[in-house]
Amino acid sequence: MAILVDEKTKVLVQGITGGYGGKHAELSIDYGTQIVAGVTPGKGGRVFEHGEVVVPVFDTVEEAVKQTGATASAIFVPPAFASDAILEAVDAGVSLVVAITEGIPVRDMMKVKAAMAGSPTRLVGPNCPGIVTPGRGEDSHGGCRIGIAPGYIHKRGRVGIVSRSGTLTYEAVWQTTQLGFGQSTCVGIGGDPINGTSHLDALQLFNEDDETEAIVMIGEIGGTAEEEAAAWAKEHGRKPIAAFIAGATAPPGRRMGHAGAIVSGGKGTAQAKKEALKAAGIAVAETPAEIGTTLAQAAGWA
Repeated sequence: MAILVDEKTKVLVQGITGGYGGKHAELSIDYGTQIVAGVTPGKGGRVFEHGEVVVPVFDTVEEAVKQTGATASAIFVPPAFASDAILEAVDAGVSLVVAITEGIPVRDMMKVKAAMAGSPTRLVGPNCPGIVTPGRGEDSHGGCRIGIAPGYIHKRGRVGIVSRSGTLTYEAVWQTTQLGFGQSTCVGIGGDPINGTSHLDALQLFNEDDETEAIVMIGEIGGTAEEEAAAWAKEHGRKPIAAFIAGATAPPGRRMGHAGAIVSGGKGTAQAKKEALKAAGIAVAETPAEIGTTLAQAAGWA
């Protein structure tokens, strides 16, 4: 199985005619992802070509969905227009929206969250590396890659990964691949203070997925999302979890890297998060290099 996406998922790319969106559309096609449409206002009727693959470009998401049956969208739209792009996909009935864009104004995301209340659409991101469900073929190609993650380090397997940090996502993927465990699905949820899918959301999905046997959860300072996920896992989790919290050396009141990575009012410290995770029975790696081995020990695979 896997969560959210698989090799059958039909994906459209908002911003496919831009340099960044176009490049990653090509990499996703190379990975085996079904990129069925592109959307760029004013450029409808054109095509995006990569090798033997020809992708039609539409002016609107609604038209793209009607013509191609796309159920997921990757958003590579400049920050000033990204919130409108998200809501356009929501209005068109897209099931999964993955917003890669970094630097979307917080006020814009507040409007997005309010508008999406009660919507069946799931948002991943923004400011995230995206989502990968590796394929089962040679080199794990033939799966679904939405976003900017390096597909070649993934391997289909039994570990679900959820992370706020892009680079630490890749580190966890590489370690679980090298150890032979592989991944069921890897979800980069992004580090902005207002985003869509949370650690808790991902844990719940992985908990119900038959293919996922263990989970890696990577968090960082700021907010209380990791503590909330830990509290849920303590009561309902059925699978071993290994975690890492980034930002232990960050000074209070100073943002480190991600917009959401800030310790304020004594809340959101790395130590508090680690203690909450450990209290929930979650194994905590002290350094990024220990994520894979910590998982192996927690799952009894060592």
